[in-house]
Amino acid sequence: MRRIPVFPTLVVLVAAGIMISLGFWQLRRLHEKEALLAHYAAARDMSEEIDWTSGGVGEDVLYHRAHMICAGVKSRSSMAGKNADGESGLAQTAQCVLPGGGEALVVLGWSLEPNAGLEWQGGTVRGIIAPGPRLVADPPVAGLQANAEPDPADIPNNHLSYAIQWFLFAATALVIYAIALRKRLKQG
Repeated sequence: MRRIPVFPTLVVLVAAGIMISLGFWQLRRLHEKEALLAHYAAARDMSEEIDWTSGGVGEDVLYHRAHMICAGVKSRSSMAGKNADGESGLAQTAQCVLPGGGEALVVLGWSLEPNAGLEWQGGTVRGIIAPGPRLVADPPVAGLQANAEPDPADIPNNHLSYAIQWFLFAATALVIYAIALRKRLKQG
């Protein structure tokens, strides 16, 4: 009768253990992400504005209302975006120079035209801090239409599916090894 091979069995068990621990890690990340998204959702309901200074802002203030002074526009660009009605078009952006140094990206507003809002040279901007971070102007400036409001619900939280994948990988590895081991022992 053949014996169970020690080294391959240990390798499979260690690999399965690592996959299971990665599954539990993803479950912990799921709870962390849920708490973060709840924090962001609560921030949307706060009426107090944050002052966006030359030091910038951190991720802890995403989705808060804020204001800044754009002392000058360093560069402009457009990116795909949606307006407040959900219509696809271009979000017009400006890289603003801030008083005291530093820069910040401002989403000025929405348009179907790629060169809309070029006349805007700076000033006070109010809006919502979106990931990046960037300030999505609300109300829009330079005669542009309103962008879709940043929504923390748009941030994916797929950690549960990742956890399930890791658990399935571990189970698959164990089942395949058990089948191979059974076949080997029968041949012996």
